[in-house]
Amino acid sequence: MSGQERKPQSLKELIAEGGGLTGFAWPEREQDFQLSIDRDGTWRHRGDPIRREKLVKLFATVLHRDEAGDYWLATPAERGRVAVADAPFVAVELDAESAPGRLRFRTNLGYWVTAGPDHPIRVEEDPETGEPSPYLLVRDRLEALIARPVFYELVERAEERAVDGTPMLGVESDGRFFPLGRAG
Repeated sequence: MSGQERKPQSLKELIAEGGGLTGFAWPEREQDFQLSIDRDGTWRHRGDPIRREKLVKLFATVLHRDEAGDYWLATPAERGRVAVADAPFVAVELDAESAPGRLRFRTNLGYWVTAGPDHPIRVEEDPETGEPSPYLLVRDRLEALIARPVFYELVERAEERAVDGTPMLGVESDGRFFPLGRAG
C-alpha cells in the first residue's frame, strides 16, 4: 500500500486489503511450520497444497522477509521459516485502463498493487539463459513475480528511453519509469 492509502484497522480489513501485520517484536523461539510457496504462488503445508484461500490470505498478513532474504511467518506469539521458491506472490493481471498513468497489478491472492515509487518493478536476467524474471514490490521486501503473460502485456506497452545513457525499453507508472530490458 502506498503512503496515501488508508491503513486497515482490524485483522479482517488487513486480510481483505493484503496488508502485513507489523510493529511487534519477533519471538525468540523458532517453530517448524513446514510451509512452502511454489514459484506459481501455491502455498503448501507438508508438501500438500493449501486449498483454503482465506487461510492463505491470513498467512500472507503475517509473512515477512528479513534483511538476509529469509521468509518467515511471524506473530507476537510464534515464528517459523517459510521456504519460498521464487517470490511469495504472483502478479496475474494488469490493469492499465482504470487509472490513467498508473499500472495496477492483481496478485494471485486478489490484492491490487499500483506500480510506482513505493511499489517498483524490477527485472532480473538469468545469467545463463538471459531469460527475464520481472518482479513488483508488494510490501515490506515481499515481491510478486510478474506472470509471463502479464510481462508480455508490459512489453507491448513499453517505450524506449535512455537510462544512464543506455537505450532501454520500459513502462511508466505513477510518474516513475521502470526499465524492462535493453532496447534493440
